[in-house]
Amino acid sequence: MINTNENKNSQTSIIELDIDYKPPRTLRSWLIGRPLSTADASHQTIGKVVGLAVFASDALSSTAYATQEILGVIAAAGTIAYGYLFPISLAIITLLAIVTISYEQTIHAYPGGGGAYIVARDNLGELPAQTAGAALLTDYILTVSVSISAGVAQIVSAYPELFPYRVAIAVIAVLLVMLVNLRGVKESGTAFAIPTYFFVVLMVATVGYGIFRYFTGSLGMVVDPPHFEASHVISVITPFILLHAFANGTTALTGVEAISNGITAFKEPRSKNAGITLVWMSLILGALFLGLSFLTGKVHAVFSEEETVISQLARTIYGGRGIPYLMLLTGTTVILIMAANTAFADFPRLGALHAGDGFLPRQLTYRGSRLVYSRGIVSLAVIASLLIIIFQASVTRLIPLYAIGVFLSFTLSQAGMARRWWKIGHLKEGVEIVEPGSTLKYESGWQYRMLINGFGAICTAVVMVVFAVTKFSEGAWVVLILTPVLVGIFFSIHHHYKGLAKKLSLDNFGAIPPQAIRHRVIVPVSGVHQGTLAALHYARMLSDDITAVHVTIEPAEAEKVRQKWETWGEGVRIVMLASPYRLFLEPLLGYISAISRQRQPGETITIVVPEFVSDSRVTALLHTNTADLLRSQLKRQHGIVIINVPYHVHE
Repeated sequence: MINTNENKNSQTSIIELDIDYKPPRTLRSWLIGRPLSTADASHQTIGKVVGLAVFASDALSSTAYATQEILGVIAAAGTIAYGYLFPISLAIITLLAIVTISYEQTIHAYPGGGGAYIVARDNLGELPAQTAGAALLTDYILTVSVSISAGVAQIVSAYPELFPYRVAIAVIAVLLVMLVNLRGVKESGTAFAIPTYFFVVLMVATVGYGIFRYFTGSLGMVVDPPHFEASHVISVITPFILLHAFANGTTALTGVEAISNGITAFKEPRSKNAGITLVWMSLILGALFLGLSFLTGKVHAVFSEEETVISQLARTIYGGRGIPYLMLLTGTTVILIMAANTAFADFPRLGALHAGDGFLPRQLTYRGSRLVYSRGIVSLAVIASLLIIIFQASVTRLIPLYAIGVFLSFTLSQAGMARRWWKIGHLKEGVEIVEPGSTLKYESGWQYRMLINGFGAICTAVVMVVFAVTKFSEGAWVVLILTPVLVGIFFSIHHHYKGLAKKLSLDNFGAIPPQAIRHRVIVPVSGVHQGTLAALHYARMLSDDITAVHVTIEPAEAEKVRQKWETWGEGVRIVMLASPYRLFLEPLLGYISAISRQRQPGETITIVVPEFVSDSRVTALLHTNTADLLRSQLKRQHGIVIINVPYHVHE
């Protein structure tokens, strides 16, 4: 069924068609669910309760290993180390409060989401923005690797015989989380909500019961602790060692920024719901982290790769490996694996923002059948699985790569916010400045807000430097090299897209050469530029009967095509095919088939396809080859000819 709406108000004929096409049921739809229409996007948002499960699982899960990472640095000092554990944790919680207040302000200032990337882009410039983006993308990849590996470590603690299979188990877990996320934000959030709250309730109960037993004098020490052999004995705990331990413990803050990046996933009012969820997350995180650190020092838990601190605490508090112990370790394992869900929620969104600005391949802006950025989700799963294999699912080996990117993004985000408040403070009342990510207008109390963000930027910058220095030889140098390399790649991609747009621009472009002989032609049009006009010129040489066809995936983009076509189409009619499921090939093939069935005997239909040809094989990968896709689908149909009209751009 084709519904036609032809606009005859202008000289150029613009026809809008609603195509009654739904993707068929396949194995893929069985795995990830039926395709969703673009109109369903507003129904895929989530509330605060589900939002906490989607975006806070990373931060909450860090309570399972943050205390252990602090202990790993100071344990070589012997029993004296336990006296430093709780004060270090208090310092980390203070930093958590500063970062939370800062990101709460970011959420309300930038309700469109994007977090550190958008804040840095609007206030610090393109280079800091791409640096923040590279740091965050790296962090999300490592979030998946670390959290999944930590979850598998909990399984291995309960069942030591599975230790040789930990890498395979971790990779399977990554693929399962990927599959759930391909089903959409709403479904993945609902699926993960129950396990998240199961973990929170169990952890609160365990910490509460442990503190009760301590103050009633019945807690005791860890029975039969795992063997710990320090590589060297620390006779005196120096300030450097304390800083090293503090830096390790700040892994508890990873994931705090996730909510500010994913504001658009929340129901209206988005900023309010996201802000409340952030506060909930920080309060739960802070309370659990402090409680675990306090109890770890009291029961003298031991740092070990073979048995986690959580496992030692649980069997000490519950007096063995009974049902409460197994329930807690199961909940901890699930939340650690689910922590990867935060990265799967944010990595594709951030990748799409980069791609939309032209710093990553445009294909990452594509939303799949379930209204999620499916290509970004799959890319994240593949890269994270490779890291797990390379580092053998070892949390201790992955942690040094982890927190530098987090705190680099923290620093740039808060510095950008401080700069934003400074700009606001120097505006006159009633004056508004519209920036890509937000609107600036004078607000009283800007000095106070600028001070909070500025102080937070200094604190997180210090932590980042400490982490880089203390963990440099353990692998942090990889991130220090990787981040600038990624930024260089981003700018290379951007340079390609920008140069291409300039060379294809219609600004100051001359008149279209006169048309020639008649032939029936269909010209698929993705956008209106010099390449499109070259194909249109060739079509005019074949026939006067020409129909341009544009598949409408995003309404805003379609409006741009409509406006440009009225200027540059020179009276050639254009059919706008509505594609509510964001499919390109199927609606176009359906339209061509409908025209083919109506053709006269002996009539030939020619599909003239504009084809971009790059001089570089590398940059060619950044573009979808529509001509090859159409040729592969239509070459077996009789009476249809496909002609590629290449447009070359010398780079």
